[in-house]
Amino acid sequence: MATAAAGALGLLWGWLWSERFWLPQNVSWADLEGAGDGDGYPRARHILSVFPLAAGVFSVRLLFERFIAKPCALHVGIEDSGPYQAQPNAILEKVFVSITKYPDEQRLEGLSKQLDWDVRKIQCWFRHRRNQDKPPTLTKFCESMWRFTFYLCIFCYGIRFLWSSPWFWDTRQCWHSYPYQPLSSGLYYYYVMELAFYWSLMFSQFIDIKRKDFLIMFVHHLATIGLITFSYINNMVRVGTLVMCLHDASDFLLEAAKLANYAKYQRLCDTLFVIFSAVFVVTRLGIYPFWILHTTLFESWEMIGPYPSWWLFNGLLLILQVLHVIWSYLIARIAFKALIRGKVRMRDGLDPDSVLSTLFSPPSFSLCLVGAGQFHLLHVSKDDRSDVESSSEEEDMAAYTKGPQGSCPSNGASCVNGHMGGSHWAEE
Repeated sequence: MATAAAGALGLLWGWLWSERFWLPQNVSWADLEGAGDGDGYPRARHILSVFPLAAGVFSVRLLFERFIAKPCALHVGIEDSGPYQAQPNAILEKVFVSITKYPDEQRLEGLSKQLDWDVRKIQCWFRHRRNQDKPPTLTKFCESMWRFTFYLCIFCYGIRFLWSSPWFWDTRQCWHSYPYQPLSSGLYYYYVMELAFYWSLMFSQFIDIKRKDFLIMFVHHLATIGLITFSYINNMVRVGTLVMCLHDASDFLLEAAKLANYAKYQRLCDTLFVIFSAVFVVTRLGIYPFWILHTTLFESWEMIGPYPSWWLFNGLLLILQVLHVIWSYLIARIAFKALIRGKVRMRDGLDPDSVLSTLFSPPSFSLCLVGAGQFHLLHVSKDDRSDVESSSEEEDMAAYTKGPQGSCPSNGASCVNGHMGGSHWAEE
């Protein structure tokens, strides 16, 4: 029995590391055991060093959030406290727990008559009650600041490294003498740090803020780790560095926009998100297909020819391009609808300067969470939002504390760090 199991395991292991799948014709693993002209060739066992490094990255993150990110958050005015606590009310609490967290208009009218409360006050109560179960803005700010710092640093390192690399200027160099391309120390550090970071995200997402996109992001991290690991084992690291750097170009801009949003610097948030959107479209719909896919599909076919893992690698890159198109379309559609709503409000006599903020001010701030090689659109609608709903609490609190007959200002405007944010967004 043990012999049969060992034989089956051996067959599985042989199939998993089949030279005919991973490598071009007439190339074997033994050919890549040599030292090469530099620091050797990529080997699968190098990946094992990623796990202790990922634990180190996670430890650095904890220290960073505690001693750097948190003081920065307090400096920009983010309070170290949770959301407003809803006023204790047995009837509303029973409805919230047993029936619905999002009462419709008919139920709101019934509760208004039963409690002799204004409908607006009941809406505020449900909003505050929902926000009690959500993490404070301080925690989200610290998480985003850590990601912003890493993405910015790794992007700068990637640009610095690639600037002196010949394949950055001539993509045909990605396939010259493939797979006998030595692994330099700079390239190794770039790959290992990216992979360690995403392994740390894989572990930490179980203790981070729980969002509705948990499963999607879990798959997203798995796909990222798979692509980076696959390209390393297959020694496609040259083109891999181009893919990673290209996607890192917009990541830090998104996190910067989120930081500005949490700090309520709305003008800065608007500007950063516009820049992010432009960079996203240019890199994902322009540079990626005409630069990256061109070399992986056509130049590599011409220079080394196809083989089984070549088809898999390019298939994944093509799927990635389809996702680029979908997410770009979703961003454009959301932006178009928000701009249309802004034009209507301008005709109604509102401040034209607030039109752009309708794209990004709570609760209509739609974020594209972009990872190295894959993306996720978090479309914030109604009260399902997890990142931005509590931002509108300050304006709701005024109505909430006025008693049964409380009301809101007619135009619903509140000044947020020099930018006008309308409470009509909280009503959607």
